[in-house]
Amino acid sequence: MTQTFEPVQLRSFLAVSDTRSFTRAAERLGLSQPTVSQHIRKLEAAAGRQLISRDTREVRLTDNGDAMTGFARTILAAHDSAARYFSGAAMRGRLRFGTADDLAVTGLPRILREFRQLYPQINLELTVSQSDQLHRRLKAGQLDLVFIKWVTGAQEGTVVKQDTFAWVGLEQTLLEPGAPVPLIAYPAPSLSRKMAIDALEKSGRTWRITCTTKQISGVLAAVRAGIGVAVMPASLVTEDLKVITERFSLPPVGNVDFTLIRNPLANTEVIDALTQAILGRKLTPHTREP
Repeated sequence: MTQTFEPVQLRSFLAVSDTRSFTRAAERLGLSQPTVSQHIRKLEAAAGRQLISRDTREVRLTDNGDAMTGFARTILAAHDSAARYFSGAAMRGRLRFGTADDLAVTGLPRILREFRQLYPQINLELTVSQSDQLHRRLKAGQLDLVFIKWVTGAQEGTVVKQDTFAWVGLEQTLLEPGAPVPLIAYPAPSLSRKMAIDALEKSGRTWRITCTTKQISGVLAAVRAGIGVAVMPASLVTEDLKVITERFSLPPVGNVDFTLIRNPLANTEVIDALTQAILGRKLTPHTREP
């Protein structure tokens, strides 16, 4: 027998799930409490499972109710996307989006995937590169929106997250006293490279470049191979690597902002949509490579 989960019933279910109250759910939806209760009963009948446990003290989800919450959000997102598409209200246009490569290994790919599902008629063109290069391309009109690592307090764009640069190495990393710091870095110009070298020279520490790579995968591979140490945002340090700033008395490098900067001549509606999608989600590393 084919199960049919009606959107109106799913919306009532999610309102109860969010508020843990039939009364507050009804107020949120502008419905009567008996109507909300009826929707839940019909949804439970369609599922053939109890979704909500009710007693005189509390309303809580059953295990099947927890599962239905995820399904309900997915079903409603697809339903709303289809409604926008076929009603002619779907957002259209092209969005040339650029992101720094290390930010691309956060939860950003998941956000972009969900964005594509919600706005299938937006032609999303993705460029992954270094922050300075992306910024230059934005200013040249070649990109519409960039998500980059930028100097804290630059007063340009929208700050998604503030972070601190950290010195990173292996647990068994050794630095000989007085020896040059073996530095793994992006090619110049690079914000992290410049700030790391400036910090070392200001503190009187000598340094040498032991690896130059254009991609975060190269930085991580070189650090894991023990070729040297690197500077990266603290929130992006993977579990197999260690912050070694204090262990070797390395100088603080400074803060960094994960920043969205837009092209003022581009499609404002489309840019606003992706900006809100990124601002509304957490950006933590999505991979913990061994």
